[in-house]
Amino acid sequence: MSMNYSEHFTPKKTPQSESADPRQEKNNAGGFSFVIDDWKRLERFLILGTEGGTYYVDERKLTKENAEAVLRCIKSDGKRTVAKIVEISDAGRAPKNDPALFALALAAKLGDTETRQAAYEALPKVARIGTHLFHFAESVKNLGGWGRATKRAFSKWYLGKSAKDLAFQVMKYQQRDGWAHFDLMAKAHPKPEKDSGHEKIFAYLADKWKVEGELPGKDDPLALIYAFEEAKRLASEIGNLPASLAAQKIAKLISDYHMPWECVPTQALSRVEIWEALLPHMGMTAMIRNLGRMTANGLIGMMSDAQKHVVAQLGNVEALKKARVHPLSILVAMKTYSQGHGEKGKLAWAPNERIVDALDTAFYLAFKGVVPTGKNTLLAIDCSGSMSSNMVTGMPLSAREGAAAMSLVTANVEDNYAIVGFSNGLGKSMHSNAGYNSGIEPLKISPKMRMPEVTHTMEEFHWGGTDCALPMIYALENKVKVDVFQIYTDSETWSGAIHPFQALREYRQKMGIAAKLIVIGMTATEFTIADPSDAGMMDVVGFDSAAPAVMADFARD
Repeated sequence: MSMNYSEHFTPKKTPQSESADPRQEKNNAGGFSFVIDDWKRLERFLILGTEGGTYYVDERKLTKENAEAVLRCIKSDGKRTVAKIVEISDAGRAPKNDPALFALALAAKLGDTETRQAAYEALPKVARIGTHLFHFAESVKNLGGWGRATKRAFSKWYLGKSAKDLAFQVMKYQQRDGWAHFDLMAKAHPKPEKDSGHEKIFAYLADKWKVEGELPGKDDPLALIYAFEEAKRLASEIGNLPASLAAQKIAKLISDYHMPWECVPTQALSRVEIWEALLPHMGMTAMIRNLGRMTANGLIGMMSDAQKHVVAQLGNVEALKKARVHPLSILVAMKTYSQGHGEKGKLAWAPNERIVDALDTAFYLAFKGVVPTGKNTLLAIDCSGSMSSNMVTGMPLSAREGAAAMSLVTANVEDNYAIVGFSNGLGKSMHSNAGYNSGIEPLKISPKMRMPEVTHTMEEFHWGGTDCALPMIYALENKVKVDVFQIYTDSETWSGAIHPFQALREYRQKMGIAAKLIVIGMTATEFTIADPSDAGMMDVVGFDSAAPAVMADFARD
């Protein structure tokens, strides 16, 4: 018998457990993927972070790998690195600002002279609030300590704000990561003008100025400090005054001086009068975080004024944009609020369905407007075990939930789409690799479904090995006309007899359609399924709030 050598080698069909291109490397799951360059990895890190690691890589190793990539970017072009940090942080494109603060600290402490200068000049743009400043200070401490340039940058952060803004910052964000404002000032030694509001604030923090006398008008730069001290005094007298009377007086301070909830004494936070006064002036993020508490104490009741206010705020697109509320934050809030209790503590409440609906609406509003492409789009979702184990940047959301959320955004925008899942092969397009069956089957997901319904559908789905070439194989076998394939995965794949980029080329050739492939990765690794040199293939960091608009533009050429 003659041997058919082409059965064992063809450049058009290579198992994913083997390399199909010299640019590919073995990924953490044992398969072979393309490796993205350091600049793309920098962007992934800034958006996704590494908190919690991935199914295959622990948090410490993944952080080290990403930090090394950031350092290579800093060494290659420090000013470009700083500009990218500022761009992503300032636009609110990441669920958390911590990766940006850490990367900025790396540039400030380990970059060349020009890079360090650019990093310190960018500090107010990235560290926009006191909590951010504390995070940055902790990174600076761990990366080399306080030099003269560091001290100048912190001093400028404090002196660059008006006295009123600074008073708000030091009252609202009092301490974090073992740092307080007095600690930072003791390090930086800012020198305010004599008899200025700044000088009084610094003296107050150093316990060298006591707040005395009558409360000033609300326009006074230091009014919030006076109100804070008066609230503390009233709270300490709750034992002597009726609790309701003390709460009413504190509530009036909150209304008159717009005190943030962080300034309210702990003893008073159990009173509904306090939250009634806080709500009208509460920031979007604080409001979302405290929905459970306000429901538990009876403020957000059926058809109440508080309910109407919250629903209106969550439906305000401009307010959501201004507050930089990321869709993931809303999903976390919706998941927590719907379950009727927090992840920690004993607080419990009966969820208000109008609030749940408003959070659901806010999720879609938090993304930038996307114009339908009119293209035939096939969404293929990885429902495998690694997707359920990976947590998104330390939030109580799995990569599976994140993929469901992102696909729902597209499904709500496009008219011509289909959603399929990677199955165990019981349906069509069944393939076997290393003992695992892989297949593609429709996922019964409607764009009108809520997130809990969607994730339940995915959890119950009979998933198998993840073969990211199957969407193209499935469409080719069934003669489905697809303009854009969207694959949602953690990018740690190995299953399949052919690489996705090879399957896409075959689909294009046989169907005569210049189809495109968008791979939405759930984790910040260096691997990519898409061929970086193919103009019709693109990688997307899955939780970037600009992703739907970018994907739509890509689909429209």
